[in-house]
Amino acid sequence: MERAKKPAAIPVSPIQPTSTPQVSISDDSSRVTASLPTGDRVVVLLYGATVISWNSANGKENLFLSSKASLDGSKAVRGGIPLVFPVFGPPKPDHATSRLPQHGFARISRWEYLGKSSSESSSLPNTKGDASVKLDFGLSDSMLDSRTWDCSFNLTYSVTLSQDALETSLVVRNTGPSNYDFQVLFHSYLAVDDVTKTTIAGLEEAAFIDKTQGAKKVEPAREPISITSETDRVYTLPSDQAITVAEGGTQRYEITRDMLSDVVVWNPWVEKAKSMADFGPEDGYKGMLCVEAGSVSVWSTLDAGDTWEGGQRIRTL
Repeated sequence: MERAKKPAAIPVSPIQPTSTPQVSISDDSSRVTASLPTGDRVVVLLYGATVISWNSANGKENLFLSSKASLDGSKAVRGGIPLVFPVFGPPKPDHATSRLPQHGFARISRWEYLGKSSSESSSLPNTKGDASVKLDFGLSDSMLDSRTWDCSFNLTYSVTLSQDALETSLVVRNTGPSNYDFQVLFHSYLAVDDVTKTTIAGLEEAAFIDKTQGAKKVEPAREPISITSETDRVYTLPSDQAITVAEGGTQRYEITRDMLSDVVVWNPWVEKAKSMADFGPEDGYKGMLCVEAGSVSVWSTLDAGDTWEGGQRIRTL
């Protein structure tokens, strides 16, 4: 028999999305993932402290990662944002870094995850989320397998995810009794839809070293840069000069720098891509463009007990 009066249904509150950034460590402790309430997401491999993925809130991937990249710690990662330190390129035989591998040891060392710090987004309706999360990673000379660089140091590498932006910064502390020289570079592989339709603005007035022409110095182009062949250039310009990357005339990325006076622009193009065993797919060069903020044209000298800090911010537009 149907009851005349049924008990009123208990209202169920809808599940609200979390308003705080979330951080997780993989089961094998090989990577750290951070995400924001907006949907922005970043993944950092502890090997090399390499950022291997950065997604915008709409799920779009902003970094190129080779389909053949090694993510097991056997070699440097091809793609993402490898960290170059303390030498850029092949070391010179007469320098203190002469026994180091190309691009140094930072990108091929296991880093320690130091922890996170975050800010929460506003819970008020119709407000743009302003949450951010910073992941800190550490590496010191005592953590290296071999003493191929006879210098004492402590590195703190920070990856900060905010809505539509990713920041990477490095703090270098000289913990030894004498000074030493170093170079640093954030080797950012930006994802693009078609590199042949991509242009770079902000470098027009800067002279550059063309490494495809035997490190020849080339005068400023006076116009936005297009990629039509193998490209490997080192530009030197004031660190307060912003750089923008556009696709088909529409701006996609803006890069700003702090204490980094150089910008490397690199694309392997057809033949170079084929020659690299860990580069894929074969035509993957069409979907990537390296715009790398660093300090590599000269050596930075760090006195005993002193600290150096520099970084970059990549913003999607």
